[in-house]
Amino acid sequence: MTATTQRLRPPSRTLMFLEGRALHEFGAFLGALPLLSLAPRGDGHPVLVLPGLVASDASTRALRTFLTSKGYAVSGWRQGRNYGLREGVQNAMLDLVQELSDKHGRKISLVGWSLGGLYARQLAKMMPERVRQVITLGSPFAGDPRSTNAWRVYEWASGRKSDEVDPQFGGELAAPPPVPTTAIFSRTDGVCAWQGCMEKTGAQTESIEVESSHCGMGHHPAVVYAVADRLAQKEGQWCPFDRSGWRSLAYPDPHR
Repeated sequence: MTATTQRLRPPSRTLMFLEGRALHEFGAFLGALPLLSLAPRGDGHPVLVLPGLVASDASTRALRTFLTSKGYAVSGWRQGRNYGLREGVQNAMLDLVQELSDKHGRKISLVGWSLGGLYARQLAKMMPERVRQVITLGSPFAGDPRSTNAWRVYEWASGRKSDEVDPQFGGELAAPPPVPTTAIFSRTDGVCAWQGCMEKTGAQTESIEVESSHCGMGHHPAVVYAVADRLAQKEGQWCPFDRSGWRSLAYPDPHR
């Protein structure tokens, strides 16, 4: 992965402290399940959910369970904790995308949380013929690696410098994949600078803003609904997220 040069300030200590609300957001998710059940059902295509830094498939269980209930063939990344691009991780992810695509005979959607979203973007660039769409949750692909409060943890966990270039894994991070791509972000993210988590609006790229912590994005009700809405689109008929009507209350204008 190649880092960009956009310099952004990491979130404040106050926002870092407020990351504790992720627990309350999980409670909100449980309470919102009756409403979330109204989200559109899927067409059964495979979905791979990739966890964030130092997280495992356990962190994405709530989201994966919900998407499974909506009819998708959902898989975790099956590699234990995400310690960064250690030896073998990249090839294992490429093999898994191929395995799931071959097993179901269809293109696969990639949903990545934080660092997992960076992986999702790069995998789609390397295997666009197998990827249907990409959805990232608080993933800092458009900013300097030190625009987050987690860069030291990444260097410790991965054994790599946060700005280390890996031209063999999809190239420039900020460049969008050649498939429909949605970036979900929050201005109150306490880990990653929100500006670095936004995608430029294009023919098949968009950003959706939510009011969420970073650590709660994988189960925040607004995020879960938006992911389900994006996945439910018919293949080849992608269109931007519609935030009109009641949705404008839950999804602020990302370009305000």
